[in-house]
Amino acid sequence: MASTPGFYMETQSFKEDPIAGIYIEPSATNNHHFYVKMAGPSETPYEGGLFNIELFIPNDYPMAPPKVLFRTKIFHPNIDSLGRIDLGILRDKWSPAFLIKTVLLAIKQLLQEPTYDCRLNHEYCNLWEADPSAAFKKAREWTETYANE
Repeated sequence: MASTPGFYMETQSFKEDPIAGIYIEPSATNNHHFYVKMAGPSETPYEGGLFNIELFIPNDYPMAPPKVLFRTKIFHPNIDSLGRIDLGILRDKWSPAFLIKTVLLAIKQLLQEPTYDCRLNHEYCNLWEADPSAAFKKAREWTETYANE
């Protein structure tokens, strides 16, 4: 009998110790694939939205970071139109000591506090820097349009 991968145990711990506003479910067909729903943090343009995210665990996890993609369209300077996330711990700042929970909390934090060192989405980033109120308004409109399930 094959042993259960450590990351699966990590995700199952969400049922015992959930994170407010973050829900994770394993795929029925692939134990390396998870579906995440993340509530938009309060006092952000994402408040009231529920965002679909996919999490893919590579075979060499925890030595390599998970792959994470937003599946709900979102206007954010660190998330591009394909759903890729510009977040250090998903690239060059990854550590095997990080957990899936760490990644999801970092993404939630990124929604609260975007960075403007944009590598993926220069157009969105430029608007956030040049006219924050217009960017906030656009992000709010996208949340109301795309993240209302």
